[in-house]
Amino acid sequence: MSIEVSNESGMQVDEQALIDVARFALARLDVHPAAELSMVLVDLDTMADLHMRWMDLPGPTDVMSFPMDELEPGGRPDAPEPGPSMLGDIVLCPEFAAGQADKAGHSVAHELALLTVHGVLHLLGYDHAEPAEEKEMFGLQNQLLADWYAALEQAERQAALRERDRRLLGKAGFFDRSDPRGSERT
Repeated sequence: MSIEVSNESGMQVDEQALIDVARFALARLDVHPAAELSMVLVDLDTMADLHMRWMDLPGPTDVMSFPMDELEPGGRPDAPEPGPSMLGDIVLCPEFAAGQADKAGHSVAHELALLTVHGVLHLLGYDHAEPAEEKEMFGLQNQLLADWYAALEQAERQAALRERDRRLLGKAGFFDRSDPRGSERT
């Protein structure tokens, strides 16, 4: 999966975390692994301009999605196997997201992860214009985000256990300390 991030916002952002959460959501939604996605982080003025130009709404917003290829869930029955495609662009405004995060009482990193998943869902055809659509989209968004955090916690636990085992086995003499690779003694 190719995901590119261009940070033009002037704010420090953990771009790798945005890539990771987007990749996680796309994989969970069974999007072809060779699909491409572009993410652009912009300032308030740029987002306000995009918001007016594309949505005819004044002022900045948090996230906008611009799908590239027409995607149909499940595809057509007479179509060949689905292949890679350019999903489109997600535009995030970290400064706007920071204000939302403050009001919601959580971190900017969490808000940007949430908005990234939200943007991915829009690229895949989800919407929240109607109450039933909103319930489906926000439910899926919240589940994907919760699953991503659970996967991060599991990875952190496994890394801590590996480090603990490495230290314990090293102290017990199971690894040859003179070998920089830490290979087992035979």
